[in-house]
Amino acid sequence: MNKKIENILNIQVDKEAFSSRLYLAMAVWAEINGLSGISEFLYTHSEEERMHMLKLVKFINERGGVAKISAIEKPKSEFNSVEELFSDLLNHEIMITNSINEIVHTCLKEKDFTTHNFMQWFVSEQMEEEALARTIMDKIKMIGEDKGGLYLFDRDINKIQSQNISPQVN
Repeated sequence: MNKKIENILNIQVDKEAFSSRLYLAMAVWAEINGLSGISEFLYTHSEEERMHMLKLVKFINERGGVAKISAIEKPKSEFNSVEELFSDLLNHEIMITNSINEIVHTCLKEKDFTTHNFMQWFVSEQMEEEALARTIMDKIKMIGEDKGGLYLFDRDINKIQSQNISPQVN
């Protein structure tokens, strides 16, 4: 495996691991604040991010590279509101999309078409993740300060998730 590609993929492994921990921290915050629907949604997404990390790890190793598991920074774990939490989530997904796009760009520059092809799954996944985060932000903005609306949103968030089903990781 091209060392430049191996390095950039290993950086993405760290980013996916951080994503998993960030969503786990968000889930804990939601759970201790009585938002069980949001917490379940985030626990599920934490696990999905972990699976993304594993998908990258396995690919690196199968291609003759060496996946590296690094220490990961501590994620933010305190939020002032549900809106702040999901705004942070959306911004994080945008950062991940930019990172995936940079990997794809590097693959093309390095003429690594096998990795480019592999990364197309992540490109599609990020489109779905960003669309889901934007849908959630739209709903949160509609709710505003309405506690009844927040209650219904918390109860129904998993329906939003099921409308945006992402492909399963093999």
